[in-house]
Amino acid sequence: MSFEVINPATGEKVSEIPAWDSQQIESGLASVAVASAAWRNTPMEDRCALMRKTGAVLRANKEKYAEVITQEMGKLINDSRAEVEKCATVCDFYADKGPEFLADEMIESDAGKSYVAYLPLGTVLAVMPWNFPLWQVFRFAAPALVAGNTGVLKHASNVPQCALIIEDVFKEAGFPEHVFRSFMIRASQVQSLIEDPRIHAVTLTGSEPAGRQVAATAGTNLKKSVLELGGSDAFIVLEDADLDLAVQHAVVSRFLNTGQSCIAAKRFIVVDAIAEDFVARFKAGVEALRTGDPMDESTTLAPMAREDLRDELHVQVADTLAAGAVAITGCEPVEGPGAFYKASILDRVEPGMRGYHEELFGPVAIVIHARDEQDALRIANDSPYGLGGSVWTQDSSRGERVARQVESGCTFVNGMVKSDARLPFGGVKNSGYGRELSSHGIREFTNAKTIWIK
Repeated sequence: MSFEVINPATGEKVSEIPAWDSQQIESGLASVAVASAAWRNTPMEDRCALMRKTGAVLRANKEKYAEVITQEMGKLINDSRAEVEKCATVCDFYADKGPEFLADEMIESDAGKSYVAYLPLGTVLAVMPWNFPLWQVFRFAAPALVAGNTGVLKHASNVPQCALIIEDVFKEAGFPEHVFRSFMIRASQVQSLIEDPRIHAVTLTGSEPAGRQVAATAGTNLKKSVLELGGSDAFIVLEDADLDLAVQHAVVSRFLNTGQSCIAAKRFIVVDAIAEDFVARFKAGVEALRTGDPMDESTTLAPMAREDLRDELHVQVADTLAAGAVAITGCEPVEGPGAFYKASILDRVEPGMRGYHEELFGPVAIVIHARDEQDALRIANDSPYGLGGSVWTQDSSRGERVARQVESGCTFVNGMVKSDARLPFGGVKNSGYGRELSSHGIREFTNAKTIWIK
């Protein structure tokens, strides 16, 4: 059994990496367990120093790592470089802020001295996706390791080279052996890992079905879990929006990473008064995207990560069109080799259509018409998901008022939804629970332990 690397731009096999057998898994767990006991007692300043070195290793090898990302999952090469840099930034952030975020919290009580100490839980299992194959891992690993936890990674099966790179980065930075390990295993083996007493918590970024399975197993075994699942982010355009600004960000927000992002804008909810104008400008911006080789810096729309994902997306599009939606542009695969899909806009999407209710994970924008602000809010919240969202209006007070009513883990006013190490990140409803990044993220996998002294 092995993991095949298929270049999504060409459909050609690049490499093959052996999967682990049961003996390798047992050896890996045993090694991490030994490392965990020593790592949790390593001084905070030493853990932070190693995390700062990790950022330096990432920057020193940026081009090499970026090429692997593009080769494995098809991301535009400039975006791959930016992803490596973002990983380095989150390492720097927690190296700087870790001591502050995890400092003992003094609390007045009937004791002579009482406080909360934030102590590591142990080993955190991370089940991670392919769409940001380095960033998704580092945004969990940087805070978890600084907090004194060890990490075990089960990465997506189509990015095994990235999984091995991440383990090597920590080794090159000087982390002790086995503090972070990439296990080359299949999804079917995750349950037994969660059940193993040497795993103390689990974090997953991925699909809603996968999240439900992981949460159920973690719950049965009374282990902490954090889930970042799918999203169908609303992009609300009110009648007083700056349309040029809104359209500029709409194109980037939807088609960045070929639309394969949980926090990409997916549902463009536009009030009737400016809907026709918005769609016309949006169409022009979308049709200006250039499909091609992701290693070519002039390409602006890369392939999707796999051909099966492209085919599933097209079925969703076809079903939505059959139900009465209007194809403004695209809405079909690109002929020829690779997993390319045309940049697409579906207009007049309504309840009952697949495009209205489901997450479309690819380069397809859904336009839904709203009567007014209140109707736009109703539509935005008429979704099982609640990850992110944005509001576009030239009245920032109005935007803030609307943003507070959107049911999501974050809402941006006149800005594209993004993850930022300084801000907590996560969702509500079927988009999961728990938070990553900021002080909230580093404390997720700690024991908030009360110390009471008379």
